[in-house]
Amino acid sequence: MKQLYLIIALHLFLFLLLFAYHAQADEDEWQIDSFETLSYARVSGEVIHGDSLNFFIQSKNNCEKVWHNFTFVTSKDPGDIKQLLDKHIPITINGEEVTAVVEHISPFLSGWRVLFTIGVYPIREYIHHLNNFYIEEKTFEIAIVDGINFKAEKYFDISINSWRLEKLVPSVLEAHKLCKQINNIDS
Repeated sequence: MKQLYLIIALHLFLFLLLFAYHAQADEDEWQIDSFETLSYARVSGEVIHGDSLNFFIQSKNNCEKVWHNFTFVTSKDPGDIKQLLDKHIPITINGEEVTAVVEHISPFLSGWRVLFTIGVYPIREYIHHLNNFYIEEKTFEIAIVDGINFKAEKYFDISINSWRLEKLVPSVLEAHKLCKQINNIDS
């Protein structure tokens, strides 16, 4: 009988945990802020809330370029995760195969946070292009996939996430304004 109660309690706990986690991941809240010589717009992932999609704008580039990157968190600890640094890792964006460069790896809770770079682009053209892409596709999903001498499951327990980009353009434009204010302060 104790085992039955334990099983029921465990299922109830898992249900509540997933419910709370799902409710948190449903938010389409963008974080817009600045730090020293850069500003940014960031949105959390739909699958793993700790994963973020980031748009950094540096004042040294006269605020006209956006550095597009994303993070994935993982609880896996294969022992050689740091060897991924500076490597091109295979990913898909809405099913299209591309690569992303691992820029940074840091401890996070009981695992790791891995920062990937998609690239640096002219801000207005890129953001409007990405917004049109999102409107057409109705999703923005990144999956870390297997490649030559790379097995995603070795490093990532969850290798897929998606982000809601309905507020992409106003959020990045607000971060752009913050960057321009940094430039005015620095002048």
